[in-house]
Amino acid sequence: MREHLDQTDRRLVKLLSQDAQLGVNHLAEKMAISVPTVRVRLRGLVGRNLLKIVGLLNLTERPELISAIVGINALGRGRARELAQRISELPFVNSACVVTGRFDIIVDVTVAGDVDDLYRVTSELIPGAGEPGEIVRSETFVVMAACNKWVSLPEGCWSEENMRKETA
Repeated sequence: MREHLDQTDRRLVKLLSQDAQLGVNHLAEKMAISVPTVRVRLRGLVGRNLLKIVGLLNLTERPELISAIVGINALGRGRARELAQRISELPFVNSACVVTGRFDIIVDVTVAGDVDDLYRVTSELIPGAGEPGEIVRSETFVVMAACNKWVSLPEGCWSEENMRKETA
């Protein structure tokens, strides 16, 4: 069962969502609680995997990044969540969600480079995450323009190996 956040944790998360650079002292001041309380709350949220503090990139300002949404139809036989979990662990994948509607799983992908990288992700990596025949079909939607789309870089983007290739 998913855990509900209490009012203090919700306020802390909301402040960090607005500005993750706020220090513990500033958070405590804004929330009118003690600095040790803020520290304990933050450690607890992060430790329970309820909060992750990361830097986000404005995708509309990064022309070297390609964003795509991949819709997947799967023969999961009740195991769509397991397939989504395997897909979510792939390089270049921001998230994989089990959804209602025309697709069973929606995958958010970000690649650095060119369309060849995107093609490799959508035609090799994602199908390889499923058992043979488990992924029936997929449809890729390349994001042509985005409004307010902030992303953290998934594993694989701007990796040391890719950076060496770019500078060579």
